[in-house]
Amino acid sequence: MGIKTPWLSQAGRKRVVSRFFAAASALGLLGTGFHSAPVQAQQLNTYCQISQEDAIRKENLRKAAFEGNATAQQEYNTLIRQHADRLRNCRGQTWPNQQAVWVRLYPCDLQPGILEAVMDRITNLGYNQVYVEVFYGGQVLLPQGDNPTVWPSVVQSPGYERRDLLAESIEKGKQRGLQVHAWMFSLNFGYSYALRPDRQQVLALNGKGESTLTFARSGQSSNADEVFVDPYNPQAQADYQQMLQAVLRRRPDGVLFDYIRYPRGVGGESVADKIEKLWIYGDSSRTALFQRALNGQGLELMQRYLSRGYLTNADIDEIRQLYPSEAEPLWQSRTPQATDPPLPAATLRPLLQDELWRFSVAHAVQGVIDYLNQISQPVQRQGIPAGAVFFPNGNQTVGTGGFDSRLQYWDRFPTSIGWHPMVYAVCGHTGCILDEVRRVLDAAGAGGEEFVKPAIAGIWGKPTSNRPALEVQMEALRRVAPNLKSVSHFAYSWQDPEFDRARKFCQLK
Repeated sequence: MGIKTPWLSQAGRKRVVSRFFAAASALGLLGTGFHSAPVQAQQLNTYCQISQEDAIRKENLRKAAFEGNATAQQEYNTLIRQHADRLRNCRGQTWPNQQAVWVRLYPCDLQPGILEAVMDRITNLGYNQVYVEVFYGGQVLLPQGDNPTVWPSVVQSPGYERRDLLAESIEKGKQRGLQVHAWMFSLNFGYSYALRPDRQQVLALNGKGESTLTFARSGQSSNADEVFVDPYNPQAQADYQQMLQAVLRRRPDGVLFDYIRYPRGVGGESVADKIEKLWIYGDSSRTALFQRALNGQGLELMQRYLSRGYLTNADIDEIRQLYPSEAEPLWQSRTPQATDPPLPAATLRPLLQDELWRFSVAHAVQGVIDYLNQISQPVQRQGIPAGAVFFPNGNQTVGTGGFDSRLQYWDRFPTSIGWHPMVYAVCGHTGCILDEVRRVLDAAGAGGEEFVKPAIAGIWGKPTSNRPALEVQMEALRRVAPNLKSVSHFAYSWQDPEFDRARKFCQLK
């Protein structure tokens, strides 16, 4: 059906395909031929997964159907409907009721039968939800012929301008009993956006004159392809809303917002412990910060602190002379302790400097929170569930007065949306994973198991990368949090690596 691996010789391609079919067969994903037989719904195991025999039969029917066999097509459609019913019943009686998997689709999934194969394999493994990556790496899963955004489309092959991979994945997922959620990067707008001359002012800036693009290029970021925007910038907000509305027109079953944070630095840059390390120096963020001043003294001190990174005793004396009718500098949330006579500058200066540092961090954090609230509201207004993806350790303090550079204060995310903590801790057993889950549940408070939806990483049937097998992690989660409604697994590509690789590198014709 046109899947090719162009970097290999013909003999090499045969070896890769052979290995893929062998591995997939062992997982109960493939078969070798079609033989008509009475259609019968598959029996599911304790994880709502179908047997190898039934997976082979379904695959044989799919292949025969897309080769033009009308009988196979009819039986395949019947089998899909029956499996969808069986999966729905199984998940309704099995913990967790919602089991999701994260997946990236590729242009070659538009070839006949390939997207169907992906969705079949996902349901075969007992999933009833799939989180499809819709906006990532500076590109969007919208067709070229209907892409009103500033980002390029994932599919750019001639002749496919009107093919809508997102809409088709939603349709084919629903046919198989899957809820299809749109998984979207949020403040990470991608490298392609950063290269636009008309969007340079949108990028987040730090006090060293670096944008997140130059920061990433210089090797200070943990990922050179991640380029973040200023959450306070109205152009960033408008660009994202335009894309979000286009995605919502496809009516996904949910929307998950990822990268609700600032860049993660490396080495010393992984800790925000100085004002110049905060991403609040863009025009929009600076303006919003200065608008938080409540009097002239407060504004003047903010401006001096932001430009220089510290205050002097002279600053205190000078602002008192500039605004003699004001007792003390004021900004939002500040409640000064009135003293008579006023504290001397040498005493007041370190107190104000510490307050301004923490206030500046709070301002950076508030930009992220406000941005999440803004983008999640139109989703919820349409009756579509929204969720936020985060690292459980992204909101930690570091040392004395320092903060994790991501400033991902997820404990302030609205509880009206789903919390999707990425509990990817690695320690060879489930202890560290469970510690992260407990931390999130403790912060969520009473009823947290209703909206906390942990994401774990691994493979069914075997440990990988010093992580226990998925079923081991799942059983441990169930013992600790039996009232969780939803758990997700990262990622489908881990379960089916050969198939994922073939789809990723094939040439769409």
